[in-house]
Amino acid sequence: MTEQEGATAVAEPDVRGVTAPVRDVPWVTVVLNDPVNLMSYVEFVFREYFGYTREKARRLMLEVHERGRSRVSTGSREQMEKDVQAMHGYGLWAECRPSDDRGDA
Repeated sequence: MTEQEGATAVAEPDVRGVTAPVRDVPWVTVVLNDPVNLMSYVEFVFREYFGYTREKARRLMLEVHERGRSRVSTGSREQMEKDVQAMHGYGLWAECRPSDDRGDA
């Protein structure tokens, strides 16, 4: 018996119609303006939960107040869902969404 006679043929996988994996898109936590929470409280939450400096927390809070929303964190979907739940725990309105390339929330 020769080497080829005892060898088992390996079939090539059929890759027709298989698409390349979609790149991992970062997700964002967006905090929305609400009629309930004081601006100072929103700034406090950003400093307390995210550990942001007073200046960064204030800038993000003003963005929420003036634009109606602000991207406050970016990362994996799982982490952004945790951040959203934390914001809800503080009484803030927030949502998790895929990031877009334009920088918009």
